[in-house]
Amino acid sequence: MAGRLEGKLALITGGARGQGRSHAVRLAQEGADIITVDLCGQVDTIEYPMSTPEDLKETVRLVEALDRRIVATRADVREYAELAQAVDAGVADLGRLDIVCGNAGIVSLGMVHELSLEQWNDMIGVNLTGVFHTCKAAIPHIIAGGRGGSITLTSTAVALRPVQGAGHYIAAKHGVIGLMQTLALELAPHFIRVNTIHPTNCDTDMIQNPALRKAFVPDSENPTREESVPAYTALNALPIPWIEPRDISNAIAFLASDEARYITGISLPVDAGFQRV
Repeated sequence: MAGRLEGKLALITGGARGQGRSHAVRLAQEGADIITVDLCGQVDTIEYPMSTPEDLKETVRLVEALDRRIVATRADVREYAELAQAVDAGVADLGRLDIVCGNAGIVSLGMVHELSLEQWNDMIGVNLTGVFHTCKAAIPHIIAGGRGGSITLTSTAVALRPVQGAGHYIAAKHGVIGLMQTLALELAPHFIRVNTIHPTNCDTDMIQNPALRKAFVPDSENPTREESVPAYTALNALPIPWIEPRDISNAIAFLASDEARYITGISLPVDAGFQRV
């Protein structure tokens, strides 16, 4: 039986691992071919190890194992020319663009007045400017296809229910909401729908590292995954510490499908009731 996205082409940023890889696999399961980009390198102000070229190769392997086509390129979403070249080449190779997942993102912590200028600029550069670059590079291709499309931009639960110690991250993700709301209006005449998705903590390398765990378990010298479970669980109404990447991917697959053909301009929480306890 054909999948919900059969014959469509999806662009996913940050596709080497974590949520991005999950999105690539999930959309491929529904029949989409994939263009994906990832830095596959380190941002200086980020304390956890970021993705590698080997991670990106594994995403390619997983998508191809589903008998779908994929073009995967190393590109920095902060560099528009680099990103646009990757998107243009992928569309030229695979065909008309229908779906965009603006997923690439980073996280770091710090009180606003203690942030370095580099921390601020890296965060805004990846998490907000990178999303703008993604949309700018992709939208002309979707319009040219002439059959509408879906853009889903990854924000965060803390953009709707903020916390202390991540002001630069929250500011960037708030900006993503404003960008989405404007694009939803501007692109509606083309039947291109634009939404944001707002995960609670998700079980990926972005949270499963000593730097992030330390913020939740400050009394432990080197907090383990198990030690962090109670603190993470306390944030959610549902009694779980974190969601899985596939929970976000399932929501994106829905928003990209014809089942959501009249859903645009919304902020969709997939957050286990984050901070509603």
